[in-house]
Amino acid sequence: MAIATVAWLAFAAAALAASPTPGAEVGDPRSSGQGPGLVGDPGLAILAVVAIGLGSVVATLVYVRLTAHRDR
Repeated sequence: MAIATVAWLAFAAAALAASPTPGAEVGDPRSSGQGPGLVGDPGLAILAVVAIGLGSVVATLVYVRLTAHRDR
């Protein structure tokens, strides 16, 4: 275990990162210079969340209905 740790430390190198100073770009790089905006289609995302929620409710009700204990 100690040999592996020493070998790991012997081959470790410093990681170079970007400068913390702000760059020349202003605003959101994903838009065309208008600043921060919505990327994608928020209406579709909301519709997908609602559809998944309704689907899970329907699936739960079907499961409960099919596996209900019946006294006969």
